[in-house]
Amino acid sequence: MKKSFLKQSFQNKYYLCIVMARNVEFNEEQAIDKAMEVFWKNGYTATSMRDLTDAMKINSSSLYNTIGDKHTLFIKCLEQYTAQRQQRFLELVQGDSSPLERLKYLINVVAESIDQTPAACMAIKASFELAEQDTAVHSILKKDLNFSFEQVKMLLEQACIVGEVDADMDIDATAHYVVNSFTGWYEMYVLYKNKDLIRNMSSFLIKTLL
Repeated sequence: MKKSFLKQSFQNKYYLCIVMARNVEFNEEQAIDKAMEVFWKNGYTATSMRDLTDAMKINSSSLYNTIGDKHTLFIKCLEQYTAQRQQRFLELVQGDSSPLERLKYLINVVAESIDQTPAACMAIKASFELAEQDTAVHSILKKDLNFSFEQVKMLLEQACIVGEVDADMDIDATAHYVVNSFTGWYEMYVLYKNKDLIRNMSSFLIKTLL
């Protein structure tokens, strides 16, 4: 009888541990989303641990035990943010239309979505605030920028092959110019809040590719 009781007790505890582990994993994913919104709005330096725990609806000890300190959490948020952004980027550059048309579509979508991120792009904020002195942030942002560059470069190479753009075009320089234009537009919108200005700049960018 005693052995049976001990066995049942062990099974109950084992099951409870599994359930708790799953809940922590699920809650951590949700918590990172909430923290990402806070960092996105305030930036890294201006965000306090209280801001994060309030948004994530957990106490500070739970945060340290499940995720880590503020910097570790920020890195997780930045990795998740750039992964989501890259997935969206891939969706925009794929399709059945010609390479140049897909590139033009990408440019127009970026321009039109500028005002949907009033706190500016989280990656751009992190770049200005931390990338120069924080090697982990620098590595994530450089990888993200390289990803965007490679996708735009691919479209330009394909457009060149089918004769949609000048065969003498410097593909690498043009791809960097396109990607860095996106960064500049976010900064311009933060300063001027002028959507027409961004549209005009995107139209000019497209003309330079023709």
